[in-house]
Amino acid sequence: MRTNDKTRFAGLIGLALGGCMLSAVATAAGTDAGPTTSNKLLLTGGVSQLEGAAGGGLTPWAVIGGYGTRDEIGANAFYTRVNLPDYHVDTAGAMVGLYNRVELSFARQRFDTEKVGAALGLGEGFTFRQDVVGVKVRLFGDVVLDQGSWLPQVSVGAQYKKNNQDGVVKFVGAKRSQGTDYYISATKLFLGQSLLVDGTVRFTKANQIGILGFGGDLNNSYKPEFEASVAYLLSRHWAIGAEYRQKPNNLGIAREDDWYDAFVAWAPSKHVSLTLAYADLGNIVIKDRQRGLYASVQVGF
Repeated sequence: MRTNDKTRFAGLIGLALGGCMLSAVATAAGTDAGPTTSNKLLLTGGVSQLEGAAGGGLTPWAVIGGYGTRDEIGANAFYTRVNLPDYHVDTAGAMVGLYNRVELSFARQRFDTEKVGAALGLGEGFTFRQDVVGVKVRLFGDVVLDQGSWLPQVSVGAQYKKNNQDGVVKFVGAKRSQGTDYYISATKLFLGQSLLVDGTVRFTKANQIGILGFGGDLNNSYKPEFEASVAYLLSRHWAIGAEYRQKPNNLGIAREDDWYDAFVAWAPSKHVSLTLAYADLGNIVIKDRQRGLYASVQVGF
């Protein structure tokens, strides 16, 4: 990580730790009674996003991961598999939510090129690995408690990513094999309508979320990209929805398409959730129409 990146990321960590000391919005009684039981509603904390943050599968939300309230700590661990026609992605990680104010996360991604690796001269099954360290701080608002206000919950976050294939990503035109994304998310739950809406603006240089490095011959500057999620709560245990994620075009070797998905999530309890989605990731390097099944399991408290 360059000195400037280290300074910026250290500043965000400091902001996160300082955020732990801020007063949180007072919690109200939920459907689960008892002084030691979380008042957060099922599924309102989201699931584990592909890069480790709480949210949808493709994009983070403003919510803090886990079911901890302002006096509690919550945590989740997750595993996600995305099967595409010519590639597959495995991601595993964990997050901890501190007092409904700060979220810290880690994810390790493995992108398997399968037969495409041989076509590119890398070898069949050539794998990129990327580690993602994330921090998110809730600035204001409460997605559940602020039902009488138009105010959404708003959080800022950062995700530092390090790719293990420095030589390969630079060969295809990337400037660096590591970088940091910054984002701001706003999430609003309309409880009476059983509807959750999220909008996120991400400032990034990442190529294919960092799997192909950061920056390139076409662009090497941070660009704002829009991400959005909508979820409809069918019941306390089931939700359906869709997501959209813009992506930058930094590399001349191949265009980069925006991502979409449609998902269903099931949470039988606050300790486990399962998510299935149909994801359209568009063009990835030399292969178009990369559409397939996204499956994720999350456990925690």
